[in-house]
Amino acid sequence: MDLDGKTILLTGASGGIGSVTARELLAQGAHVIAHYARRREDAEAACAEAPDRATLVQADLSQPGGARILWREAMRKRPRIDTVVINAATMPETHIDGDDEQWDAGWELTLRVNVVEPASLVREAVKHFTANGGGTLIGLSSWAAERGSAIPQLSAYAVSKAAIRNLLQTIARNHARDGVLAYVVAPGIVRTPMSEISAAYRGGIDAVNAMLAMGAMVEPIEVARVIAFLSAGTVPNLTGGTIDVNGASHIR
Repeated sequence: MDLDGKTILLTGASGGIGSVTARELLAQGAHVIAHYARRREDAEAACAEAPDRATLVQADLSQPGGARILWREAMRKRPRIDTVVINAATMPETHIDGDDEQWDAGWELTLRVNVVEPASLVREAVKHFTANGGGTLIGLSSWAAERGSAIPQLSAYAVSKAAIRNLLQTIARNHARDGVLAYVVAPGIVRTPMSEISAAYRGGIDAVNAMLAMGAMVEPIEVARVIAFLSAGTVPNLTGGTIDVNGASHIR
C-alpha cells in the first residue's frame, strides 16, 4: 500500500471511519485533503501525525452546491487529485408513524448529504480523472444497501447507501477505458459513535455483538486499511466491485 506521492480527497475526515482513514492514508505516505463540515478540531486531530501532508477543507454537504465548493477549494490547493473517497454521511431518523415534516426533512437531508452532493463530487472527479490519465473513486456503502436496514426508521439511510453503490458501479462500467477505477466498500456494523447510538435500538452494545458472527463490531481501522489498499491502484480489474467488511454476518 505505497501511497507516496498520491493526493487523496477524503470526505468526512472528522468522523469515526473518516478520522481513522485519514490517519491510515497519511501513515502510508499519501497527501490527504481532509474535508470536514463543522468539527475542524477533529479533522486536525486526525491529521496531527503528518500535518505537512494534510490539507483541511471545509464544506457543508447539506447545502446545495456544497460538493462543488469542496472540489474547487481542493483543486485550488492541490491541482492533481489521484483518489476521491466518498465517506461523509448522515443518518437522521425517518419514522413511518412520525409527522410529515419530520419525514420529509429526514429524507431530504439524507439524500442531499449521502447522494446528491456525493454525485456532484463524483462528476467533478470523473472529469478531472479523464483529463489527467485516470484516477480512483472509493465509496462507502453499507450492508444495509444489500439487505435493508434492521432499524425501520433508518430507511432513508439504507436507500442512500444503495444509491451510492449503484452510482459507482455505473461509473466503473462506463469509464473503465478512461482509466477511472471505482470501488465500493460495504461495512457492517463498525464501532463508531454513530453505530453505538444506533445500537440502542437493538438492545445495546452487548446485544449487537451477540448477533454478529465474530461476536464484535468491525474496527474502523479495518475499513481504513481496505480504503488504503484500493487507493494504491494495484488491482485495477477489481473496479466495479463491492468489498464486504462485516465479519461474515452478511454473506452474499
